[in-house]
Amino acid sequence: MEVFLTGATGYIGSAVAEALQKAGHRVSGLARNAEKAKLLEARGVRAVLGDLLKPETVAAPAGKADGVIHTANTNDAHSAQVDLAVVRAILKTLEDSGKLFIYTSGVWVLGSTGNHVADENTPVNPTPLVAHRPAIEQEVLEYKSHGVRTIVIRPAVVYGRGKGMPTAFTQSARETGAARYVGDGQSRWAFVDVDDLAQLYVLTLEKAAAGSLYHAAHGPSYRVREVAEAASTSAGAGGKTQAIPLEEARKTMGAFADALVLDQQVSSEKAKKELGWSPRAASVLEDLKTGSYKR
Repeated sequence: MEVFLTGATGYIGSAVAEALQKAGHRVSGLARNAEKAKLLEARGVRAVLGDLLKPETVAAPAGKADGVIHTANTNDAHSAQVDLAVVRAILKTLEDSGKLFIYTSGVWVLGSTGNHVADENTPVNPTPLVAHRPAIEQEVLEYKSHGVRTIVIRPAVVYGRGKGMPTAFTQSARETGAARYVGDGQSRWAFVDVDDLAQLYVLTLEKAAAGSLYHAAHGPSYRVREVAEAASTSAGAGGKTQAIPLEEARKTMGAFADALVLDQQVSSEKAKKELGWSPRAASVLEDLKTGSYKR
């Protein structure tokens, strides 16, 4: 297939591009500027200049591909409006084509699950940072009635390749001598390795039915303090950690702080059973202690 990928130079998108290429698919990727375009071309990805703030520049190349995977996010105050505009532009372009569209959401739409292990049937209760996403998810999934093979993937906290959210712990440990975390550290995070996640996108592209929703998480959820301790050890700070009260964190992080204290357990059995997804990566704790984050 010819797959058009937004976020192709990003953390998740670059891994997805590599996995698609290894599976024999041709990949074109959205690039904001000439510098990003050169980066994509060097990786064997055909670069297409465009901007999420101009949805028509995304929709046009999307319509020329056999399928579209949307992993990009502007990550600013206007991200909700931008995301919705881009998604609607792509869906309208693909209408009645039978082509694929995969939308990337995230498990934060579930809110805190506590001792309940959430699956795809669990009602959403989004933390404010991602309050816009459930409506977009629903719009995407319902668009299968307009002749588009629409699918939603909800990744857990992504790690691996020495990047992602765990780097906040290792960086603070190197800079301050202690890995800093928000809250009391007892909240649990669900995780997924970036390369395992990329494989799920490939399997979804090749096998999933229209209107499907999949969680992407692997292994047990780990308490935030435990992850911070592993990161601190990896960074040479001797396992030292520092808790930041939620109210204090909100002053500088805003709604992101509330997302960081979500207590979640997430099941991905649906993806494993329906698609044959078989994540193989070491756990986030192992990766922090002896893997890609170790220096």
